[in-house]
Amino acid sequence: MKTHFPENFLWGAATSAYQIEGSPTADGGGESIWDRFCHIPGTIANGDTGDIACDSYHRPEEDLALLKKLGVKAYRFSVSWARVDPLGDGNRNEAGLRYYDRLVDGCLDAGIIPYLTLYHWELPQALEDRGGWCNADTAKAFGRYVEIIARHFQGRVRHYFTLNEPQCTVALGYGSGIHAPGKKLDRAGQFAVLKNQMLAHGYALRAIRAADSAALVGLASTGRLCYPETDSERDLDAARAATFAVSDEDWVFTHHFLLDPVVLGSFPECKGTAFEPLIAAVSPEEWTIIHAVPDFLGYNIYNGNAVRAEGASFAYVPRYPGFPRTALKWPVTPEVLNYGPRFLHERYGLPGYITENGLSCNDKLFLDGAVHDPDRIDFLTRYLRCLAQGIEAGSNVRGYFHWSLLDNFEWHSGYSDRFGLVYMDYPALRRVPKDSFYWFRQVIAENSVP
Repeated sequence: MKTHFPENFLWGAATSAYQIEGSPTADGGGESIWDRFCHIPGTIANGDTGDIACDSYHRPEEDLALLKKLGVKAYRFSVSWARVDPLGDGNRNEAGLRYYDRLVDGCLDAGIIPYLTLYHWELPQALEDRGGWCNADTAKAFGRYVEIIARHFQGRVRHYFTLNEPQCTVALGYGSGIHAPGKKLDRAGQFAVLKNQMLAHGYALRAIRAADSAALVGLASTGRLCYPETDSERDLDAARAATFAVSDEDWVFTHHFLLDPVVLGSFPECKGTAFEPLIAAVSPEEWTIIHAVPDFLGYNIYNGNAVRAEGASFAYVPRYPGFPRTALKWPVTPEVLNYGPRFLHERYGLPGYITENGLSCNDKLFLDGAVHDPDRIDFLTRYLRCLAQGIEAGSNVRGYFHWSLLDNFEWHSGYSDRFGLVYMDYPALRRVPKDSFYWFRQVIAENSVP
């Protein structure tokens, strides 16, 4: 018996600029923090860089043909800030814009709705040299860049995500330092980066609405999500409490430390914690910019934690030995797509999209020339069934974007991990649709999961 999705459910695939485009400084593009970071020895697995990636900068029509063949209704991709605004000073690079014209116009010609992400971590290095996301001026520069994009694509792009996963920028780029720009700041420094990213969202939302009143604006978030061990009300309440808990040790990778200020106009309750003075220092003028309620939210969800009620509190359920995991060793927890978006909708009341979901597999070209990936098909079947259950229960998820369309440059992992529906034969830059590609095409066509 098949699991059906609502009529007009939006099926899509996702990518990001640095991960697929290659040639980042071609035709007048600027150096980004990832260009600089990847060329520092020891930062990226195997010494990989995004210099070539999938060479999508020279092959947008190939990617568009794959999207059309897949039958998606929407494509989520990002614009490289450094390619369009090389120095982050508002001086636009027309050649960089022409590449995105080809992409946007190609989507529209194919009947595919472009969902454009304005920042997927490609900060111009020139801005990093002036403090990067530690500097509030970067948020204002982002607003100027977004105005360029929104005015340029007025009437063609109607759906924007301002930022992708600010949590990763804070924790990985300015916390652990495993992502560009490789900084290791203390809690106060990381909090400042988060605040400046929220200011950037606020400036960007206002720039888009000023340029195109018909456009809709979203924000893509990631973070801890929990689901109940059983369907009892006590475990359900425990999972909800665990999802939105606050602690000094585990604060960055939470949805509510980002979304509460943006959507609700206040931080989560932090009385008596180290965050209390940091929050108190946010000025009324900053709050005016930060509290910028989007039209919809994006949820990047890969796994979650099972929780049970324990006394008046909650406890995480230990994973048993041999718990199922992906090639990247992330746990396989399909229940999170049922409960996570439900909890988020209860809290924020906004329409949501699954903007990233998928897994890394040890994919290869088989002797028959095809790529057989039954693990991905099994994973997606389980997760999408749970997503449908959550929608039935009221999560208000309007669409699903698979991560990713293509195997690509996976940040500090380089090219070691393969998330794509399409296999990249990197030496030949050849694209080979996997078995999961054809499976997902059928899911889209039938609007249902086996």
